[in-house]
Amino acid sequence: MVTGAGRGIGRAIAARMAADGARVVVNDVNADAVTAVAAEIGAHAVPGNAASAEGAAALVSAATGHLGAIDTWFGNAGISRFAGLDTPDEDWADVLDVNVLAHVRAARLLVPDWLERGGGRYVVTASAAGLLTMLGDASYSVSKHGAVGFAEWLSATYRHRGIVVQAICPQGVKTDMLSGSGPLTGLLSHDTALEPADVAEAAWRAQADERFLILPHPEVAGYYAGRASDPDRWLAGMNKLQRRLEEGGLT
Repeated sequence: MVTGAGRGIGRAIAARMAADGARVVVNDVNADAVTAVAAEIGAHAVPGNAASAEGAAALVSAATGHLGAIDTWFGNAGISRFAGLDTPDEDWADVLDVNVLAHVRAARLLVPDWLERGGGRYVVTASAAGLLTMLGDASYSVSKHGAVGFAEWLSATYRHRGIVVQAICPQGVKTDMLSGSGPLTGLLSHDTALEPADVAEAAWRAQADERFLILPHPEVAGYYAGRASDPDRWLAGMNKLQRRLEEGGLT
């Protein structure tokens, strides 16, 4: 099951899993896009809002009805607003709903069945922003930290009962989100902007083991370690990048 599969990373993940022989259900709020993806890759489309409690329940029910059981869930849907302290409350609510609570709502429905069956796999598309931060986008940064935090909790709580939890944390990926990031495009592409298919390939390879972090950009591991070992130095470096952004110096 792949949410946010109408384009970008979600579409690429669904296509890669289908190419490997998996039976795939795809979901997106854009019904035309996800229906076209399903027809293209031989998947089953269930359009709708996977973030709301009602939408998550309808999606899990439809996917289970089609597949018989859901073995792997890719919670890929995500949104951004590219704003700071001026982000309105309603935008905060939308971003947290899609980027965090959608994972909680899906897990509530999936985990009881997985515990009965002895296992399942939940994969969160988080972002390097969930391990580091996202300059210029407060709600995205906070929500992706929340997504990683929930995935960590889920793994710590259920891994001994056969539930594998993984978090995909890329930097820049050539999607509509990257192309709409304005002055942040250069920063997000610093270590090379990957194709969605590259991220999907990393996700596919990671199905062979139980590693928690899936890092399509391997450089992120070093940044994450540096952040943990010396937070003040890391924050000073991020602030330096912020000042360059304000001066228009990042390309």
